Amino acid sequence: MDKKILIETSARHVHVTKEHLEILFGKGATLTHKKDLSQPGQFACEERVRIEGPKRALDGVSILGPERPATQVEISLSDARSIGVAAPIRESGDVAGSAPCKIVGPAGEVEISEGVIVAKRHIHLTPADAEKFGVADKETVMVKVEGERALVFDEVVCRVSEKFAPAMHVDTDESNAAALSGVVYGEIIKK
Repeated sequence: MDKKILIETSARHVHVTKEHLEILFGKGATLTHKKDLSQPGQFACEERVRIEGPKRALDGVSILGPERPATQVEISLSDARSIGVAAPIRESGDVAGSAPCKIVGPAGEVEISEGVIVAKRHIHLTPADAEKFGVADKETVMVKVEGERALVFDEVVCRVSEKFAPAMHVDTDESNAAALSGVVYGEIIKK
Protein backbone atom coordinates (compact mmCIF):
# COMPACT_ATOMS: atom_id res chain seq x y z
CA MET A 1 0.00 0.00 0.00
CA ASP A 2 1.28 3.47 -0.88
CA LYS A 3 1.93 5.37 2.34
CA LYS A 4 3.26 8.57 0.73
CA ILE A 5 2.08 11.98 1.98
CA LEU A 6 2.73 15.43 0.50
CA ILE A 7 5.03 17.48 2.74
CA GLU A 8 4.58 21.26 2.79
CA THR A 9 6.71 23.89 4.52
CA SER A 10 4.70 26.23 6.73
CA ALA A 11 6.61 29.51 7.08
CA ARG A 12 6.14 31.88 10.02
CA HIS A 13 2.65 33.35 10.12
CA VAL A 14 -0.06 34.89 12.27
CA HIS A 15 -3.74 34.08 12.80
CA VAL A 16 -5.76 37.05 14.10
CA THR A 17 -9.12 37.78 15.67
CA LYS A 18 -11.44 40.35 14.11
CA GLU A 19 -10.77 42.68 17.07
CA HIS A 20 -6.99 42.47 16.64
CA LEU A 21 -7.27 42.85 12.84
CA GLU A 22 -9.07 46.19 13.33
CA ILE A 23 -6.49 47.39 15.87
CA LEU A 24 -3.63 46.48 13.53
CA PHE A 25 -5.16 47.69 10.24
CA GLY A 26 -7.93 50.11 11.22
CA LYS A 27 -11.65 50.06 11.95
CA GLY A 28 -13.59 47.94 9.47
CA ALA A 29 -10.43 46.21 8.16
CA THR A 30 -10.90 42.86 6.45
CA LEU A 31 -8.38 40.28 5.31
CA THR A 32 -7.37 40.56 1.66
CA HIS A 33 -7.19 37.15 -0.03
CA LYS A 34 -3.82 36.63 -1.75
CA LYS A 35 -3.83 32.89 -2.50
CA ASP A 36 -5.51 29.70 -1.37
CA LEU A 37 -3.58 27.28 0.81
CA SER A 38 -3.80 23.48 0.61
CA GLN A 39 -6.23 23.22 3.52
CA PRO A 40 -9.81 23.99 2.40
CA GLY A 41 -10.95 27.50 3.35
CA GLN A 42 -7.46 28.62 4.43
CA PHE A 43 -5.70 31.41 2.56
CA ALA A 44 -2.65 33.65 2.65
CA CYS A 45 -3.42 37.35 2.97
CA GLU A 46 -1.88 40.50 1.55
CA GLU A 47 -1.66 41.93 5.08
CA ARG A 48 1.67 41.62 6.90
CA VAL A 49 2.76 42.52 10.40
CA ARG A 50 5.85 42.93 12.54
CA ILE A 51 6.39 40.47 15.42
CA GLU A 52 8.43 41.94 18.28
CA GLY A 53 10.13 40.03 21.06
CA PRO A 54 12.48 41.25 23.79
CA LYS A 55 15.63 40.81 21.62
CA ARG A 56 14.53 41.77 18.10
CA ALA A 57 11.69 41.71 15.58
CA LEU A 58 10.54 39.81 12.51
CA ASP A 59 9.22 42.08 9.76
CA GLY A 60 6.76 41.25 6.99
CA VAL A 61 5.13 38.25 8.69
CA SER A 62 2.12 36.95 6.74
CA ILE A 63 -1.37 36.73 8.13
CA LEU A 64 -3.38 33.63 7.26
CA GLY A 65 -7.15 33.73 6.98
CA PRO A 66 -9.86 33.40 7.85
CA GLU A 67 -10.03 35.22 11.19
CA ARG A 68 -9.75 33.01 14.27
CA PRO A 69 -11.28 33.02 17.76
CA ALA A 70 -7.79 33.62 19.26
CA THR A 71 -4.74 35.39 17.90
CA GLN A 72 -1.83 33.01 17.40
CA VAL A 73 1.74 33.45 16.11
CA GLU A 74 3.47 30.40 14.60
CA ILE A 75 7.25 30.66 14.22
CA SER A 76 10.22 28.29 14.06
CA LEU A 77 12.50 27.57 17.01
CA SER A 78 15.21 29.62 15.26
CA ASP A 79 12.79 32.56 15.00
CA ALA A 80 11.81 32.19 18.66
CA ARG A 81 15.42 32.22 19.83
CA SER A 82 16.29 35.17 17.60
CA ILE A 83 13.50 37.38 18.97
CA GLY A 84 14.00 36.16 22.55
CA VAL A 85 10.80 34.25 23.31
CA ALA A 86 10.41 30.77 24.81
CA ALA A 87 7.81 29.46 22.37
CA PRO A 88 6.64 25.93 23.23
CA ILE A 89 6.13 23.24 20.60
CA ARG A 90 2.36 22.78 20.40
CA GLU A 91 -0.46 21.82 18.10
CA SER A 92 -2.06 24.81 16.41
CA GLY A 93 -4.70 26.34 18.67
CA ASP A 94 -3.08 25.11 21.90
CA VAL A 95 -1.81 28.48 23.11
CA ALA A 96 -2.58 28.38 26.86
CA GLY A 97 0.55 29.43 28.74
CA SER A 98 2.56 29.96 25.54
CA ALA A 99 4.92 32.87 24.83
CA PRO A 100 3.95 36.56 24.62
CA CYS A 101 4.89 39.08 21.93
CA LYS A 102 3.91 42.39 20.39
CA ILE A 103 2.26 42.43 16.95
CA VAL A 104 2.61 45.70 15.04
CA GLY A 105 0.51 46.74 12.06
CA PRO A 106 0.20 49.99 10.10
CA ALA A 107 -2.66 51.30 12.29
CA GLY A 108 -1.73 50.02 15.74
CA GLU A 109 -0.21 47.31 17.85
CA VAL A 110 -1.39 44.44 20.02
CA GLU A 111 0.46 42.89 22.96
CA ILE A 112 -0.56 39.28 23.44
CA SER A 113 0.23 37.67 26.80
CA GLU A 114 0.21 34.22 25.18
CA GLY A 115 -0.15 32.88 21.66
CA VAL A 116 3.37 32.39 20.27
CA ILE A 117 4.07 28.74 19.48
CA VAL A 118 6.26 26.52 17.35
CA ALA A 119 3.75 24.33 15.52
CA LYS A 120 4.18 20.63 16.20
CA ARG A 121 4.81 18.77 12.96
CA HIS A 122 1.55 17.24 11.83
CA ILE A 123 -0.39 15.52 9.07
CA HIS A 124 -3.86 16.68 7.98
CA LEU A 125 -6.05 13.77 6.86
CA THR A 126 -9.68 13.16 6.00
CA PRO A 127 -11.28 10.16 7.73
CA ALA A 128 -11.01 8.21 4.45
CA ASP A 129 -7.29 9.07 4.14
CA ALA A 130 -6.68 8.12 7.79
CA GLU A 131 -8.32 4.74 7.13
CA LYS A 132 -6.21 4.28 3.99
CA PHE A 133 -3.01 5.00 5.96
CA GLY A 134 -4.20 2.96 8.96
CA VAL A 135 -3.90 5.84 11.44
CA ALA A 136 -6.24 7.54 13.90
CA ASP A 137 -6.78 11.11 15.05
CA LYS A 138 -4.04 12.22 17.50
CA GLU A 139 -1.90 9.14 16.74
CA THR A 140 1.80 9.90 16.26
CA VAL A 141 3.76 8.40 13.40
CA MET A 142 7.15 8.74 11.75
CA VAL A 143 7.62 10.11 8.23
CA LYS A 144 10.67 9.12 6.18
CA VAL A 145 12.05 11.58 3.63
CA GLU A 146 14.50 10.47 0.94
CA GLY A 147 17.17 12.63 -0.66
CA GLU A 148 20.61 14.09 -0.12
CA ARG A 149 19.69 14.98 3.49
CA ALA A 150 17.34 12.06 4.10
CA LEU A 151 15.83 11.84 7.55
CA VAL A 152 12.95 10.47 9.55
CA PHE A 153 10.61 12.92 11.26
CA ASP A 154 9.37 11.38 14.52
CA GLU A 155 6.46 12.45 16.72
CA VAL A 156 4.31 13.56 13.77
CA VAL A 157 0.74 13.95 15.02
CA CYS A 158 -2.11 12.86 12.74
CA ARG A 159 -5.06 15.26 12.70
CA VAL A 160 -8.21 13.84 11.16
CA SER A 161 -11.22 15.86 9.99
CA GLU A 162 -13.63 16.04 7.06
CA LYS A 163 -12.46 19.68 6.73
CA PHE A 164 -8.86 18.71 5.88
CA ALA A 165 -6.94 17.84 2.72
CA PRO A 166 -4.07 15.32 3.00
CA ALA A 167 -0.74 17.07 3.66
CA MET A 168 2.04 17.06 6.24
CA HIS A 169 3.22 20.42 7.60
CA VAL A 170 6.72 21.15 8.87
CA ASP A 171 8.25 24.50 9.78
CA THR A 172 11.19 26.14 8.00
CA ASP A 173 13.80 24.71 10.41
CA GLU A 174 12.54 21.19 9.76
CA SER A 175 12.29 21.78 6.02
CA ASN A 176 15.85 23.10 5.87
CA ALA A 177 17.16 20.14 7.91
CA ALA A 178 15.85 17.78 5.21
CA ALA A 179 16.72 20.15 2.30
CA LEU A 180 13.09 20.05 1.16
CA SER A 181 12.40 21.90 -2.08
CA GLY A 182 9.58 21.82 -4.59
CA VAL A 183 6.98 19.04 -4.40
CA VAL A 184 8.12 16.49 -1.81
CA TYR A 185 6.53 13.32 -0.48
CA GLY A 186 7.38 11.35 2.63
CA GLU A 187 6.52 7.80 3.68
CA ILE A 188 4.32 7.36 6.76
CA ILE A 189 5.75 4.75 9.12
CA LYS A 190 3.60 3.41 11.96
CA LYS A 191 5.32 3.14 15.34
